[in-house]
Amino acid sequence: MAKRLTSSLIISTYNWPEALDLVLKSVLNQSEFPDEILIADDGSSEETKDLIESYVSKFDIPIIHVWQEDKGFQKSKILNQAIAKAKGEYLIQIDGDCIIHKHFVKDHLTEAETGYYLFGGRVNIQESFLPTLFKTKKINFSPFSKGIKKRPRAFYSPILAKFQGEVPEISEKFRGCNTSYFRKDAIAVNGYDEAFIGWGREDSEFMRRLHHNGIKGKRLKFKGILFHIFHVEKSRERLDANDDIELQTITSKSKWAENGIDKYLPKA
Repeated sequence: MAKRLTSSLIISTYNWPEALDLVLKSVLNQSEFPDEILIADDGSSEETKDLIESYVSKFDIPIIHVWQEDKGFQKSKILNQAIAKAKGEYLIQIDGDCIIHKHFVKDHLTEAETGYYLFGGRVNIQESFLPTLFKTKKINFSPFSKGIKKRPRAFYSPILAKFQGEVPEISEKFRGCNTSYFRKDAIAVNGYDEAFIGWGREDSEFMRRLHHNGIKGKRLKFKGILFHIFHVEKSRERLDANDDIELQTITSKSKWAENGIDKYLPKA
């Protein structure tokens, strides 16, 4: 029997404790747990801190709150800090507005393979359903549940999932809210590029450098399901600048982020 990978679940969040509550509740419901949970917090208030502390006693695994001062959208920076602190060999990454299927962690660990990262889709929870969602604290959904769209993405089938193959180039379907990768592969490309300020492209640019370094993608379909809670889109005022950073990575075939994770790692 192959040795079980040690794993860390990284959850990025910012000032939405009501959503994070449901996410953590869905983690408690997992059929297989990671070895630790890291909350990558981009400057939330005390309410989020209090929520996280309320969950510490509910888990038999560590919950580590990685927080930085709120200086605008700096997701790359807080993710690097969380990755640096992670003790797992394998990192599973979601956002703090994504409720995960009960086999989500198990699916990512089962499909993990040397030389690959994984990415899955997301089912959308509709805006009109939010009052019911937060009142009932619902975390279990099926393709037939009320309040969701993109219903086929909620269909769970490990048998059909076996027919998904590798993706030699980054897929248009890639989303950073549902991905996993080996920690050593992230460090080999110096993690996220902290030149990204504001929403957009930080996740896909990171994966492009993984591809340039010989790591291929593998899509999770019919497994690794999560449910994204509707919210108003974040400001895209920095998107053009972030597009330029990603384009430079594409044209140069860059493997390394100059402003990356190495500053947080122990010196050799």
